[in-house]
Amino acid sequence: MVISTDPAIDRSEYDPTDLIVRTVEDAVVYGDVESETVLHEGGLRILANGWIELDTGRLLSPSAVHHVDVRPPADERDEVDA
Repeated sequence: MVISTDPAIDRSEYDPTDLIVRTVEDAVVYGDVESETVLHEGGLRILANGWIELDTGRLLSPSAVHHVDVRPPADERDEVDA
């Protein structure tokens, strides 16, 4: 049996916080299934425990949020509209 001394994953290109926290530049947070109650529009971070940190520093509880729609970057939106 041969045992390698090299790691299976190259961690120099790997940031473990990407698995725990997701940062979104532009999104809409809704409080209901019908998408009528908008709780926030703009940048946010989705934390591992389900809480959402707004770009203002405030937090939204997972029980207050029904879903989050992530908007594509502006340059991708322009390509779709064309």
